[in-house]
Amino acid sequence: MPYRFEDVATDAQVRLMLVTSRETKRWVIPKGNLSAPALPHIAAAREAEEEAGVVGSACPTPLGSYRYRKRRGNGASLMVDVDVFPLAVTRELPAWKEQHQRERRWFTLAEAADAVDEPDLRDLIRSFAASEFKAATQRTSVLVAVAHHTRIGSMFAWFQRLLPQSGNFFDMFEAHATTVLAASDAMARLLEEGASAADHIREINERENDADEITRAVLQTVRKTFLTPFDRGAITSLIGAMDDTVDEMQAAANAIDIYDVKSFSPEMRDMAAIIVDAARVMAEAVPLLRDVARNGTRLHELTERLVRMESHADEIHAMGLRRALRDHGTADTLRFVVEREVYKHLERIVDAFEDAANEIDGIVIDHA
Repeated sequence: MPYRFEDVATDAQVRLMLVTSRETKRWVIPKGNLSAPALPHIAAAREAEEEAGVVGSACPTPLGSYRYRKRRGNGASLMVDVDVFPLAVTRELPAWKEQHQRERRWFTLAEAADAVDEPDLRDLIRSFAASEFKAATQRTSVLVAVAHHTRIGSMFAWFQRLLPQSGNFFDMFEAHATTVLAASDAMARLLEEGASAADHIREINERENDADEITRAVLQTVRKTFLTPFDRGAITSLIGAMDDTVDEMQAAANAIDIYDVKSFSPEMRDMAAIIVDAARVMAEAVPLLRDVARNGTRLHELTERLVRMESHADEIHAMGLRRALRDHGTADTLRFVVEREVYKHLERIVDAFEDAANEIDGIVIDHA
């Protein structure tokens, strides 16, 4: 599922790329049959490049799956199961393998969901930074809160809706999530082995500085604000966990710079793809904190995905270390040590996203 953001902002619109099928010309996502020994997400990324002419970071953790009926050349109509992997697009190719056989087009989420035929795929698209949750991130006015919360048991939820007007904490959380998202994109570009490594490293450092400024503003506001939307400890713990994600990105980028790493294993790139998707998920989750009571279920879904991605990253990390030991353990010990250092930093980034997910879960448990 190739996607991009229209701008680097938490409220920026997500767009998905669809292509037409070769025979019926209906709108579909790029897909194909899995051929061993290719890993599923690598095969999916290859199909996206061949069918849609896009290149990017394919997250190894699938977004979900759907089923549809495919008619074969012999006349049989068989059910096919499709695993869907988010692909954060970094480049659109001017020429690609199937450009004369298919049309490609960027859609909004709502347009893409309406364009595809498969009901399960439609649901997956709608769940991807779902627009129906965006409306819930807006502040609720006093009059609306009173109208909808008149029972005694709902008084705390009503009171909570008044509090976000004090301190601008949510604006700062969302600005920080935007910064993390931009840093993760630069991290993925760095590991693509391009000729602009210095620029990507510089951008990551700049984004980390921006994130530090936001973190300091949050901590100062906590001290100055009488009424806060959550417990003060929860606010400081959340912004601290979020800041750790971009701090670890900076540490990874600086290690790559110091050790002059020029080539990256498939496992390293897979971990970078998980980092990109984790940043996307966190950027969706943070605005939902404006109304925890209403968005608790969705927040749990998003934090659960972050935890699953961290577990998957652990497996990839172990596979990468085994590959490095096998290829360089005795022949080039220094290279093995350097690669192990890079893996350590990439793992810490994903761990930091899990910590942020746990902080969000704690807020949901306390306030939903």
